[in-house]
Amino acid sequence: MIMKNRILTGIRPTGPLHLGHYVGALQQWVPLQRNNECFFLIADYQAMTTHAEDPSLIRRSVRDVVLDWMSVGLNPHKRNVHFVLQSKVPELNQLYTLLSMVTPKSWIDQNPTVKAELATLKHAATLGFFDYPVSQAADILMMSFPNGDPRSEKLLVPVGEDQVPHLEATNRIARAFNRTYNNKVFTECRASVGEIGRLVGTDGQTKMSKSLGNAIMLSDSPEEVRRKVMSMFTDPKRIRPDIPGTVEGNPVFIYLDAFGKDKRKIDEYKRRYQKGTVGDVEVKKYLIETLEIFLTPIRIRRQLALRENMGTILESGTRAARKIAKITLNQALKAAGMDYEDLES
Repeated sequence: MIMKNRILTGIRPTGPLHLGHYVGALQQWVPLQRNNECFFLIADYQAMTTHAEDPSLIRRSVRDVVLDWMSVGLNPHKRNVHFVLQSKVPELNQLYTLLSMVTPKSWIDQNPTVKAELATLKHAATLGFFDYPVSQAADILMMSFPNGDPRSEKLLVPVGEDQVPHLEATNRIARAFNRTYNNKVFTECRASVGEIGRLVGTDGQTKMSKSLGNAIMLSDSPEEVRRKVMSMFTDPKRIRPDIPGTVEGNPVFIYLDAFGKDKRKIDEYKRRYQKGTVGDVEVKKYLIETLEIFLTPIRIRRQLALRENMGTILESGTRAARKIAKITLNQALKAAGMDYEDLES
């Protein structure tokens, strides 16, 4: 089968994945594996930018991410689907070094994501933290097509609208290298923007994370799901079931909209909630039922994935990525005059 595009996307392994990861990314990734050459990257080096002091977390999370990916339906046994471990692709380090030599520091200082994450860091920012936009660029650009390849417009990166500037930064770095050495080594990527939304935390906060204790994990048991849903933030002004409640921004209804299949029933609950004819407990119980319908097949696939050899899966996918990365690196070294093949022995 001829693949339509080459896809590169990934995640930092800093813990098991939650419903927010599914809504924000994973539900868009699964259909891509039907007819695209897909590389799903576990960016363990980049996890060190914020969790270098906790290597056991990163190591454990690599396994968690593989299990979570397989549980939602990503299939590394397909010939066109590859799970890649960043630290096992040494070519990335060399590409990163080459790209860093043509990236002005001012570009990093202006990066909006660097600025935003810098404000929330709990420790001193390291050089690795500041340079991770270049590392991300290396991840994407290692998938470049050889110079002159007619598929040069088919390097896609699935992102949300808010992440498009990151890809623009990557392309800026690619152009800087290509221009410096007058050689089109790196293929500029294109954003594949889906209907990617954001799921608020169970406490109503914008950010969902395990560390904040406001996330429902893809690997949670039915008991854990029930406990978290029953403690969810709703409308603080609604102290009795007969008081009209607010639906907009209410986490319970945000989750029902994201995972519920019976839109007519959800709309009826919304009307009753706004009129004050249904209590929070009843709506939460319906949300529990809804999430169980969604999570049950995920749990089944996870149990099957637990029988797999995670090391073999990552080794196979990483090997496929390295084949492409080696070609890209050799072209970059040659363009920069660092192949040295013409030196006398």
